[in-house]
Amino acid sequence: MKEQKVQVILGAGGAIGVDLAKELKNYTNKIRLVGRNPQKVNDDDELFACDMTDANAVSEAVKDTEIAYLTIGLPYKTKVWKNHWSVVMQNTLEACKKHNTKLVFFDNIYMYNPNSLYPMNEETEMMPSSQKGKVRALVAQMLMEEVNAGNLEALIARSADFYGPGINNSVLNETVYANLKAGKKANWLCSAKFAHNFTYTPDAAKATALLGNTQSAYGQVWHLPTAKPWTGEQWINAFANELGIEPKTQVAPKFMVRIIGLFNPIMKELVEMLYQYDRDYNFDSSKFETAFDFKPTSNEDGVKAVVQYV
Repeated sequence: MKEQKVQVILGAGGAIGVDLAKELKNYTNKIRLVGRNPQKVNDDDELFACDMTDANAVSEAVKDTEIAYLTIGLPYKTKVWKNHWSVVMQNTLEACKKHNTKLVFFDNIYMYNPNSLYPMNEETEMMPSSQKGKVRALVAQMLMEEVNAGNLEALIARSADFYGPGINNSVLNETVYANLKAGKKANWLCSAKFAHNFTYTPDAAKATALLGNTQSAYGQVWHLPTAKPWTGEQWINAFANELGIEPKTQVAPKFMVRIIGLFNPIMKELVEMLYQYDRDYNFDSSKFETAFDFKPTSNEDGVKAVVQYV
């Protein structure tokens, strides 16, 4: 039997870190979890405490590994992203090159042209309108330049906005499900009439692990499997129905978000991202679905799993 090699998750506490650690057990029994305070997911996980802005620490974290998954989630602040994302990416690239480790980058869609969101696929133009989008475009470009130069084997696994069981940093989970469950109105931005799809995190984790362990997937950008979009109203109605309550909704128009942002740091950070909610948003994952014969979890089943999660 071929000896199993270590696969490492850089930013194991991120959105899909726990699910990814579980999925990687299908490929190796040697999993290293890296973060500021990593916690075991599987009994035999190796833990490595690391500040991803420390180049030497990142190099040690990647040492003796076959595949690295960069899934770190930095605080949702433009200033932090500008100061740290390129450093994190540069450290990761250098470490992977030094140790001959393949890299899988878990990415988002912020770098896409806002006028090309319906639908968007792997060929959609990179023309970000937001400061956060410009940062994401930069780090994606840094990775692909190393790939194109032949210095590194890597791929980008790109996700839409995400949701899933037990996820506490998902806009959909927090503003719709959590509010309705607490007896409050579901919150939606701009208009609940537009379509918007969300990547289900267990699907994202399964697909990311599969991509990392498929040699032919490298050198490419992949949209992770995502079901077709629903309108905001449909998402809210589905959660309310599953909870057995009335679907009460509060929509925050642009001007209101801007006003609230003057006093609320989180809302302030959302202002530049409102273009994702004032038009239809359709994340097309047909490339992945066709290549791997993978059907995304339906919105109905995803909502049910979120509500039933304990």
